[in-house]
Amino acid sequence: MFDTESNLRLLQNGNLLPLVEDFYTIQGEGFHSGKPAYFIRLGGCDICCRWCDAKFTWNPKNYPPVEVKKIVERASSFPAQAAVITGGEPALYPLEMLCNELKSKNIQTFIETSGAYPLTGTWDWICLSPKRQQPPLADIFQAAGELKVIIETTDDLLWAEENAAKTSKNCMLFLQSEWSRYNEITPVIVEYAKQNPKWNISIQAHKFMNIP
Repeated sequence: MFDTESNLRLLQNGNLLPLVEDFYTIQGEGFHSGKPAYFIRLGGCDICCRWCDAKFTWNPKNYPPVEVKKIVERASSFPAQAAVITGGEPALYPLEMLCNELKSKNIQTFIETSGAYPLTGTWDWICLSPKRQQPPLADIFQAAGELKVIIETTDDLLWAEENAAKTSKNCMLFLQSEWSRYNEITPVIVEYAKQNPKWNISIQAHKFMNIP
């Protein structure tokens, strides 16, 4: 599904990116929940979580490369002060050009990544969302401003703690229920956070607001 070398050649070192969609909305998760932001969703992911709610992004071949300048031109046409780069797994691609162009328009750069690949670009906020099947690289833990762990079963709480132990003391820690298990697992997360108050709870507020 994903051929890194051929895709990088096609993308001209980050001047082009496989854009799935881009839109202005309200951030629904994590530390910046409630903040207006321009979302830039890139195609391509080989981590492939079974519960992923964006499986349509996995194959980058479904999304012809788009010029970064055109993406940023659209972003800057809105009053957004921040752009969230997500996927898929956005760190599969060179992101220096995208970051530079956004910053030239005074737009802050936020990213959500599994941390499984080296991160390029200059970031105002890094949300690390680790996945068991392809754990994060060691160096991203200290760079992350936010650790957001998806909780599907109680076993995932141990995984959350393993990752939290590697982050900086200033990293914000969030537990977020896997959406299809929201009713079952949320009470467990609530009690866990009450007993372990270093953790915050992230709710997918955009789904309750019926916005993208």
